[in-house]
Amino acid sequence: MYSIEYAIFLIYYFNEILHQNLRLSNPGTKAGLGAGQVNYMLKKYFIKTFGCQMNFSDSERITSILKRRGYKSAKSEGEADLIVINACSVRQSAIDRVYAKVHKYYKAKKIILAGCILKEDKKKLAKKVKTFWNPKKYFNCFPIHENKSVVYVPIMTGCNNFCAYCVVPYTRGREISRPASEIIREVKSLVKKGYEEIMLLGQNVNSYRNPRPTLSLRERGLGGEGNFSDLLRKIDTIPGKFRITFMTSHPKDMSDELIDIIAKSGKILKVIHLPVQAGDTQILKKMNRKYTAVYYLNLIKKIRQKIPKVKISTDIIVGFPGETRKQFENTVKLCKKANFIKAYISRYSPRPGTAAAKMADNISRAEKKRRWLVLDKLINKS
Repeated sequence: MYSIEYAIFLIYYFNEILHQNLRLSNPGTKAGLGAGQVNYMLKKYFIKTFGCQMNFSDSERITSILKRRGYKSAKSEGEADLIVINACSVRQSAIDRVYAKVHKYYKAKKIILAGCILKEDKKKLAKKVKTFWNPKKYFNCFPIHENKSVVYVPIMTGCNNFCAYCVVPYTRGREISRPASEIIREVKSLVKKGYEEIMLLGQNVNSYRNPRPTLSLRERGLGGEGNFSDLLRKIDTIPGKFRITFMTSHPKDMSDELIDIIAKSGKILKVIHLPVQAGDTQILKKMNRKYTAVYYLNLIKKIRQKIPKVKISTDIIVGFPGETRKQFENTVKLCKKANFIKAYISRYSPRPGTAAAKMADNISRAEKKRRWLVLDKLINKS
């Protein structure tokens, strides 16, 4: 007659043999799934990304998380078991596309909603989407790069500016910067792999601050006192044949030091994206942009004096609450003087929770379209 201890041993022994056989007969099983978890069929994922370069960079980090969890990339949405929607809430039209995707797939597939999502939208989608991922969840994850021509390297996320129309401080939170040493190691690794253009990303790269500006880092040449100019200077000294670009910059944070570094560098492309948003000082004040139209034009003049061949692009919002025709004409005048090579022009749409949402959206859709066409023809030559 066997003892209780021996009986327990036999149960444990044969249970282990069973699981070993299952793992051998199921090649989809991945290490790290956890004791007793067997993956009988490798699950497939598909990521649908909306919005800016930051979201596309985030999707590369989400990809690495899913692959570590044993998921395989699907060629189409229909083939996937898991749909990840990396959302953008900058305009209503963007979030409307997110709602359409969720409605299409929530009954048949598991959905993860990531990216920039307002609390109001989370509440509305909670019954259809069980999992929400905040951008901070994957900000420090190692990416799997998919773009072979330009590689994205996020250096910070979030925003402290609280522009009246913008949801970023509410969806991504306050500014968080990556350690300079970590960024530099990533760039060195990418250069060794042969990437020729590295784009540094952030909602406001100019406000980058190294969270670990220690003496040891400075001594090892992996960080300066901690601002964006220090970081660019260090990256510029990395050996190799590669180009450096960055976006997005806020005009109020475009320092003389930063302009000088761009001017002197042989690796930093002479291309600057500098959102103006409006060319009327009163509208800029209502937007909480913290600069005037005159300041912006003087900044452009200074940049062109130090970097004669520079190419400058911008963002503009037309039809902001209360924007008169005369105020819009001031934007047209500024654009003619600034000589932008390209402009990303958007028609204002109120976003819940922002300061501008409390203002009367009193410009008609037809007038917003007219103003959009005027600027698009002027700058983009469409």
